[in-house]
Amino acid sequence: MLSAELKSFHMVARLASVTQAAKKLGLSQPTVTTQIRNLEAQYGVELFFRGGRRLTLSDEGAQLLPMVQKLLQQEADIDFFLRNSGQVQGTLRIGATAPYYVLDIIKGFREQFALCEVTLEIGNSLQVIEALEEYRVDLAASSQLVEDARLTRLVLGHDPLVLAVHRSHPLASHDRVPPSALAGHCLLMREKGSTTRTLTMALLREAGVATGPLLEIGSRESIREAVLRNIGISIIARHEVPENPQLKVVELEGAPLIAEYLYCLKERRQARLPSAFLVLARATTGS
Repeated sequence: MLSAELKSFHMVARLASVTQAAKKLGLSQPTVTTQIRNLEAQYGVELFFRGGRRLTLSDEGAQLLPMVQKLLQQEADIDFFLRNSGQVQGTLRIGATAPYYVLDIIKGFREQFALCEVTLEIGNSLQVIEALEEYRVDLAASSQLVEDARLTRLVLGHDPLVLAVHRSHPLASHDRVPPSALAGHCLLMREKGSTTRTLTMALLREAGVATGPLLEIGSRESIREAVLRNIGISIIARHEVPENPQLKVVELEGAPLIAEYLYCLKERRQARLPSAFLVLARATTGS
């Protein structure tokens, strides 16, 4: 079976990078390189032209890619069919930018389908939408508004962006500040691909605010810990700020509401488990 080799080929072809493909697949870079080379050696073909840091598909690689994509699609369809065929058991995979909106729906779902397995994968907005499009999750809760005819979407809720600071920080003496008050302060920021980061940068840019040096941190939990240590300040959704005596929530003038959406591929919204989750989501949110 060539499943592992073909998956590595597909990911490298998509990203034009062994390093990025390995990260995406959860494998080591040498493992992906070995799988590609084994595939080439076994059939005596060259699938990539290697030059510089990026890889370019050869003619044979370009012809192979759509066949592999079709095969992986069939594999995903078979997996989805089997997970949704049982009358009682099954597995529902959910991707979300944050757990706050989906946990109550998951609780109701588990009460209705007690024997079903539910997995919840947390990532940024781009990551969870990508996971949905690649059939790695069945539903995606994301703060990114995606206009795509392939997707069905409902609104889970809205939340204002606020400023989170340590109690001893100078801005903690205010209940409400304009964006200009952030000038010169160290701003703790999510990685690129985060909707919160995109909205924050747009807000500051429109206000003409130059902050101090940015400190990029890859998870909201780590950002909260950094604020608790007074390393910097952060603009985050209000419900993401935990109750803690060392934290102060400061309203930010002109800050937009950040929405959370639930997405499902239209081709799969009628399947037993995704359909049941969508029904519960609509009942919970009134959408």
